[in-house]
Amino acid sequence: MKARKFTKETINEFGMYEKDLPKFTVGDFIAVSLKVKEGGKERIQVFEGDVIAIKKNGASSTFTIRKIGANLVPVERVLPFYSPLIDKIKFIRSGKRRRAKLYYMRDRIGKAAKVQEKVMTKEQKELQAKKKQAEQVAAKPVAQKEKETEVKKTDSDATAE
Repeated sequence: MKARKFTKETINEFGMYEKDLPKFTVGDFIAVSLKVKEGGKERIQVFEGDVIAIKKNGASSTFTIRKIGANLVPVERVLPFYSPLIDKIKFIRSGKRRRAKLYYMRDRIGKAAKVQEKVMTKEQKELQAKKKQAEQVAAKPVAQKEKETEVKKTDSDATAE
């Protein structure tokens, strides 16, 4: 069965909303908290692993995570970015890689199956922190303007009644 392509509008109709996911790329090590239903109960299960692929297709975008489980059994999960099962994503460390897709990692075993950690100098870390602060400062006025327009709309709606 072929998966349907969803637009952002149809996803909003399902009750989904824009998630504040951390920026991660192929080769990064992340922890995804997934909602799991067992019987009548719902709990959170964490799935940690390397991102080996990201497929960008609008609202149907997915990413693939690979981890080595018990007895050296590899486990892969393909998760949609806008899945209602994803509670949160935690970025753990960035990986050193030179390719867009890391499918060659499937053939490796043991320590060779891990992506090397990207080591940054003190200057690089400071530069990255400054960029994050600048992005946050730039994002705040936009969020404040949206809140102000919502307040104005509710005020105008109240006066119209």
